[in-house]
Amino acid sequence: MPQQLQGRLRLPIISAPMFLGSGVDLVVGACRAGVVGTFPALNLRTTEDFDGWLTQIETALAQPGPDGREPAPYGVNFIVHSSNKRIEADLAQIVAHEVPLVITSLGAAKEVVDAVHSYGGLVFHDVTNARFARKAAEAGVDGLILVSAGAGGHAGGINPFALISEVRTVWDGPLILGGALSTGRDVLAAQAAGADLAYMGTRFLATEESLVSEGYRDMIVGSGAEQIVYTPSISTIPANFLRGSIVAAGLDPDNLPVPDKVDLGHVTNPHAEEEAPSSSPAPKAWKDVWSAGQSVAGITSVVPVAQLVDQLEAEYTQAKGELLAVIGG
Repeated sequence: MPQQLQGRLRLPIISAPMFLGSGVDLVVGACRAGVVGTFPALNLRTTEDFDGWLTQIETALAQPGPDGREPAPYGVNFIVHSSNKRIEADLAQIVAHEVPLVITSLGAAKEVVDAVHSYGGLVFHDVTNARFARKAAEAGVDGLILVSAGAGGHAGGINPFALISEVRTVWDGPLILGGALSTGRDVLAAQAAGADLAYMGTRFLATEESLVSEGYRDMIVGSGAEQIVYTPSISTIPANFLRGSIVAAGLDPDNLPVPDKVDLGHVTNPHAEEEAPSSSPAPKAWKDVWSAGQSVAGITSVVPVAQLVDQLEAEYTQAKGELLAVIGG
């Protein structure tokens, strides 16, 4: 666990940054409940709006949490691919606000790492295999987020146990595991497998503070793991989506078209289709076709984020006691 996070978390959990799902209320609620809350910089249409959210979050977190507890640090997901036209401007805001945790995606850039390190911030990087892990290590990141099979959004295809083993051949630093985690027991299992922190996205979508619609939340609660479709057809990059939303968008989840090329614009310029008239009525990833991970299997209700963290803590504590009884510790 990086020093900047030691003693500041109630549970070893990061609420993952979710496009169109993570907003100010969810980030603040997660941090005040004692886990790391994050959001994507590109949830905002402009750098000015991004600056505004950072200010709102900092102002809210300046106050003590429940029982006088210091809120957990917050973080921002930062897309560093060259096709993101806001890299320079958004990075300037990250440095100006001294964002505690920056989660980089689509490229590990040493200049970004150096900029965040200049004020003592942390950089974690998303990876799906050992090759990307090695590149991130060379860039000097502080931790690796292993996006394994079953994760919501753009997920990898490797089993979490295998992914941890593979990445450990090239990295001995902090690991954060994502992919199908929904309970406190899952958090403890991630630690037992060798991770320092658990990365949970879909579970935090099913909270009252998330930005998604009531129908989206209800579909998460009503779906099982078999209702998650892993496909490149929606966003041109392999990702997990709710089968029900694919059907509702007028598509056949068992006969989806194969994209002829990868379009990173879905990630690096996600608002472009909304800002310009489109001649195509094709359903849009994230907005019309909803993403979720296989962790829907363990989600049975929509609750406030504070209640969710209480529930996760109770499950975590119970699982720890049961495990100690089994192993005789």
